[in-house]
Amino acid sequence: MSQPFVESGGPFGAASPARPAGPLRAEAPIRVPLTLQYLLSLVLVALAVLLATVVDHLISAPNLTLIFVLPVVIAATSFGWGPALFAAVAGVLAFDFLFTAPYYSFRIASPSDLWAASLLLLTAAVVSTVAAEARRRTLEARRAAEQAEALQQLAHLVIEGRSAGEVEQAAATALSRIFQVPAVVYLGRAGGLRPVARAGGAEITSAEDEAANGALTSGVRVRGGAYPYDRSTLDFWPVAARDGRRFVLGLDFSQADRDRPAAPERFVDAVGGYLAAARGA
Repeated sequence: MSQPFVESGGPFGAASPARPAGPLRAEAPIRVPLTLQYLLSLVLVALAVLLATVVDHLISAPNLTLIFVLPVVIAATSFGWGPALFAAVAGVLAFDFLFTAPYYSFRIASPSDLWAASLLLLTAAVVSTVAAEARRRTLEARRAAEQAEALQQLAHLVIEGRSAGEVEQAAATALSRIFQVPAVVYLGRAGGLRPVARAGGAEITSAEDEAANGALTSGVRVRGGAYPYDRSTLDFWPVAARDGRRFVLGLDFSQADRDRPAAPERFVDAVGGYLAAARGA
């Protein structure tokens, strides 16, 4: 089992280096659990029902359906397409059950009410798709900006000639920010391979140590959860510096909120390049 170390950086058993100037955030954005997203979407529909009950005697059924589009828009822009579609279906069922004759039944007797319910479902589906796509593009643009900023801050530390410990911690933080997963940096020396920096709450066990050693020995990427390192959750990449230092970069994609990226190497190689270019300890 690896020895514990301080998240803020620094080698094991040694004083942690001073933090680099400027913010180097490792925190991932707050993620709402999927179950809670659907629950909140249902709450939004319940609020729409309450509002529709208040104004039911003031407006006609076709106009009343517009109230149920609101939770769909909010769910789409806040959570994405799935919760938005759930809010759309829940809104149609609530409208049918409470505001069309016969009341408190899912049967619709009036053709006009049937048309209103069908139009509500179609409108909500279209709105949810458009709003969810806009949200996806916004998140992708924000993610790209965050990745660029993480690399830029790491590059500044290397250019400024900061200490090896600071650059190593900055590299782990940059990886964690770029992929929004836990990250760790191992350093290979005469005494063996050991983790010198981590970010995003990365957990190190003997399985990770074994996989990192495997990546360093073979000189190629080692994938976590795959034989012969199926007990490790981290993917590892070896990096060699000009001064003889050898690093292994680890990322825990099992903690990601999306599928494993198809080509993480372009960012891992960039971070590894900055590490290799930094001055030795």
